[in-house]
Amino acid sequence: MELKDKLLRGIYAYGFEKLSAIQERAIMPCIKRHDVITQAQSGTGKTASFLISILQQIVTSIRNCQTLILATTRELAQQTQKVVIALEDFMSAADCYACIGGTNVREDIKKLESGPHVVVGTPGRVSDMITPRARLTGHIKLFVSN
Repeated sequence: MELKDKLLRGIYAYGFEKLSAIQERAIMPCIKRHDVITQAQSGTGKTASFLISILQQIVTSIRNCQTLILATTRELAQQTQKVVIALEDFMSAADCYACIGGTNVREDIKKLESGPHVVVGTPGRVSDMITPRARLTGHIKLFVSN
């Protein structure tokens, strides 16, 4: 599997040494932009599977949201954001933002205007952010429901 060198460095730094079964089966189809549905036990690497494929496809020179990840809870959105930040640690140009309820709406709009590459959010807040000013949906290439 050929991944960006800086992404591989982030993967190894995060502690991954060997792909899990779900990662072996899901990463390449995701990178090839196939529709993929994964179902596996908790802790098997599903989140890392889609995040690795997302980070492989990010075009850092484009300052717009390219991937939208919907999470069922604020905690899951924040946890997912932390994994993105860890994996892209060596890809300094990639940017991820957690768009969740319980935070300032104006701050969310301002942050989205800056064009994070990946937005992880809860359904309610993401729905609130689908406005022309927030520029959330115009350049999305990948959508993940987690």
